[in-house]
Amino acid sequence: MRKTAALLIFAPLVLTAERIPEQDARNTVLDSRTHYKMPVAAGREAWLERAAFLRKQILASAGLLPKPEKNPLNAQIFGKLEREGYTIEKVLLETYPGFYLGGNLYRPRGRQGPFPAITSPHGHFTYGRLENTPLVSTPARCINLARQGFVVFTYDMVGYNDTDQVPHEFGGARDALWNMSSFGLHLWNSIRAVDFLVSLPHVDANRIGCTGASSGGLQCFMLTAVDDRVTVSAPVNKISAIEQGGGCQSAPNLRGGASDISNVLIAAMTAPRPMLIVSAAGDWTLNTRTEEFPAIQNIYRLFGAEKNVEHVQVNALHNYNKESREAVYKFFNAQLLNKSDLVLEQNYRVEQAQDLLVLHNRKRPDNALSLEHLLNNWIASAKSGIAELQPHDAATLEQAQAAFRERLTFALLVSKPAPETVLFEKKEILPLSEALVLGRSGKGDRIPALWLAAPKPNPQVAPSLIVHPDGAAAVSNSSLVKAILNRGGSVLAIDAFQTGAAKAPRDQSGRSFPDFNQTNDAHRVQDILTAIQYIRARSGSPQINLVGLDIAGVWSYFARTMADDGVNLVADLAQFRADTDAEYVDRFFIPGIRKAGDFRAAAVMNARGKVLLHNVSQEFPAAWVQKGTEVRQNRVSEADLVAWIAAGTSPSGRSPGVR
Repeated sequence: MRKTAALLIFAPLVLTAERIPEQDARNTVLDSRTHYKMPVAAGREAWLERAAFLRKQILASAGLLPKPEKNPLNAQIFGKLEREGYTIEKVLLETYPGFYLGGNLYRPRGRQGPFPAITSPHGHFTYGRLENTPLVSTPARCINLARQGFVVFTYDMVGYNDTDQVPHEFGGARDALWNMSSFGLHLWNSIRAVDFLVSLPHVDANRIGCTGASSGGLQCFMLTAVDDRVTVSAPVNKISAIEQGGGCQSAPNLRGGASDISNVLIAAMTAPRPMLIVSAAGDWTLNTRTEEFPAIQNIYRLFGAEKNVEHVQVNALHNYNKESREAVYKFFNAQLLNKSDLVLEQNYRVEQAQDLLVLHNRKRPDNALSLEHLLNNWIASAKSGIAELQPHDAATLEQAQAAFRERLTFALLVSKPAPETVLFEKKEILPLSEALVLGRSGKGDRIPALWLAAPKPNPQVAPSLIVHPDGAAAVSNSSLVKAILNRGGSVLAIDAFQTGAAKAPRDQSGRSFPDFNQTNDAHRVQDILTAIQYIRARSGSPQINLVGLDIAGVWSYFARTMADDGVNLVADLAQFRADTDAEYVDRFFIPGIRKAGDFRAAAVMNARGKVLLHNVSQEFPAAWVQKGTEVRQNRVSEADLVAWIAAGTSPSGRSPGVR
């Protein structure tokens, strides 16, 4: 059954044709080889809203929300080689304090600027930016583009050539809590590469392009999605519905478990800026002409700009070969130099490796960090940024709530469902109870639930949602529930995701699992929000009691941050050690939760209504608790719980604080 907003308070729920599935769709594990749905938008405004959300989701998963402070690049440019029609120089940039990015700068010779500029990331090819084979040649494209009138900066992927101070891939569960990954460092380096190019006096900052192949193509459209300074894009051999890339090409929460957040959707965020998609008949982009390209063109059509996106497919294996390069030359010349002629590749000479490598016979600056120190500095910076948001008055509380609302939104990736999207079906009806399943329209989720009605309802007692880590069966016949019912209150108990009757096989063993799927704990937070909305519509009550027992108290504490006003929370925090990373990995694993502000952010967001937190550990950030929240170190008695629920307030009547 389905609700409409107009009937939320004043009318019963109404029937809908949509059914809740027999199996929760969230148990289907997505991965890099899932065949993803094509992007579809109801209209231009709907697309712009979605694209704005996705931009922040990409940045958050990369650890760039909020963006780190841009330190001076301290650019070192040296070793100039003068060749016919172009020059080559070595470049070393400090993209993050203590981290150095190496690359080469190709410039036109014998021409007057300002020039358009091209960022040129490479892919997983053996020699990185120095790769020169019939299938892939980075020097060929850089030399030819420079001769044509472009400034080109080609730079290393992390772990390649001059940028090997940290491994190519890194990032475990602890790093995920802080949104630290090789994917994020790649993306940050690309943003800083644009900073470098636009800082050059002979570069036209309004004409910036990007091109790369394979994972370099992924970096190209990721950069374009989050940085509007890139005006023209040409990703090669990467936009696919059937292969997304893992490892350095992804990060926890990047795709958030949605069945359509693929490289196709992210590439479509380039619209309406010009983009050339190059695919190959011999790799995972073989279907681009018939599947991915038409879907992206439909997004461009929302802007009346379908002519701004083009597609070329070459009959080759995975590549950035001469045919692909010439297609890109023609496109960049048309878009950035206003030249419509066919541009053929000229012969080129590849330099010796020592003449291109930045660190040949040189060493990195003395402040270059190891991976361990880089991660530690990253975490320290995140903690400092969180501490700066600690409110001390009404104005700073409002500012902190705005900042933490955004951060928690993209860490939890949950939302309060609109009333009309909440579904329910009755499975069994008894005199004072109903077995139900709840869900959300179009999401495929399934939440077993039990509604228990008081034999003598008391309208002064708000309905309660009780969440237990063992599900509804651990609640339904408890003395706590019986006491609430005797007071005249109704109770909804749920089997939150992967608890009680909702337990089902779900393989979470893959290293990239959180890149493509939300964790169990994130889904549990969502189920609590869905259940709250169901109670609102069913009861019409302006107040709801949310009761989290054992570790479900932690789920409930974070769920309340995303709920409307009128939710009174009493949560057992189960002695959760709020400053210990391993605790989150073992007991409440949600990527990005620590960088988003963890329990500090939740304390700020829950500074409304009535909140009782109990069984808290010594690590709980009590200094962040706001007026209206009471904190107890001991677990409260059942009698106190019932009194609190029935009264809607703490039975002690004492001011907030820790006891």
